[in-house]
Amino acid sequence: MNEFSRGQKGKLADLGCNSPITVELDIAAGGMSVDVSCFGVDSNDKLSDERYMVFYNQLASPEGAVKLELGGKPRFTLNLEALPASIMKLVFVAAIDGNGTMRTIGPSALTLSSTVRFAWSGADFQDEKAVIVGEIYRKDNVWRFGAVGQGFNGGLSSLLAHFGGAEAAPAATPTPAPAAVPVPAAKPVSLSKVTLDKRGDKVSLDKRGARGFGPIHVNLNWNQNATPPAPAKTGFLAKLTGAAASTGIDLDLGCMYEMADGRKGLVQALGNAWGELDRPPFIKLAADDRTGQTKEGENLHINGDHFNDIKRALIFTFIYKGAPNWSATDAVVSIKMPDQAPIEVRLDGGGNQMMCGIAMIENVGGSLQVTKLAEYFAQDGKTSAHEMMDRKFGFGLRWTTGRKD
Repeated sequence: MNEFSRGQKGKLADLGCNSPITVELDIAAGGMSVDVSCFGVDSNDKLSDERYMVFYNQLASPEGAVKLELGGKPRFTLNLEALPASIMKLVFVAAIDGNGTMRTIGPSALTLSSTVRFAWSGADFQDEKAVIVGEIYRKDNVWRFGAVGQGFNGGLSSLLAHFGGAEAAPAATPTPAPAAVPVPAAKPVSLSKVTLDKRGDKVSLDKRGARGFGPIHVNLNWNQNATPPAPAKTGFLAKLTGAAASTGIDLDLGCMYEMADGRKGLVQALGNAWGELDRPPFIKLAADDRTGQTKEGENLHINGDHFNDIKRALIFTFIYKGAPNWSATDAVVSIKMPDQAPIEVRLDGGGNQMMCGIAMIENVGGSLQVTKLAEYFAQDGKTSAHEMMDRKFGFGLRWTTGRKD
């Protein structure tokens, strides 16, 4: 591993970085919300094509040249050959969302394809709200990496303006492009994001289409490396039992639902209750990862075009294994749908209870309302944590012991 210091540069080929290249940001945020982004800029250091800003609201550039996976450690995957000739530099930044300054950041690092590590921390900064961590740039037709570590006074919106990008105004009416311009201008970047900070915080969204809300994507992600994995068993018996395959934190995502006609049920991996997307309950859980190591976390899909058939859905998660308490998970849930700002809920409370009711999604007069619950539940005698949560929110389901297999 090559240890870089601020200002150090090197050719990717000399550093052993081969395509696809990964850029992972490990940021000790200390409870703050920090957004990471990649700006693809031209020879004038300007974001002349806003499709090449990759962040929480735009997870991939055209042709998949730059992709972002969010989670405990955000990771960019780069296919430099797919970038257009106009993109001369990829700038990787981190910006605090909300209160706090960069001086409170703990020991952090940018890792490039497991071959280069650039360590930095809040001790390098004062009251800046953001930092330009590093950049991959093209010089003399050769791609290189530079460790920057430069503080920036503004947040993500100021960074966007610094690189010449335009922020989308929520209520603005688009201006038609002149007829003489053959290619329309890129759509301005929307930096809007709704974070439900406190228990009981809620947001209400109206339909943007004639039928409904379109596909609703609920993602649960966490820091898979927050707790050191237990030593894996080895040997012949381990291969037979699969004991060596699962050592990380494994959180499971699920939901209790109530349909408009009164039917109630459960969608989760335990008991193989995966749900259905094109018929009731119009809610489906993606394939469960039993290792707890997938970068995509856990994913639940709701058919928003049938939202009128759904009365409410309680989104929950539980610690299946690998973490002693919720503070060790650094878990976050995001809810996304077309043409709406993403909604983010952090699991920033709880103790050693195994179950958390995260958020309630409700149909309120045709609007979609999301409320942060952050309610934690533990087993009480023979009453499971699932049933304790059910009693709290009044779904009235019948409970039996379930397994993932």
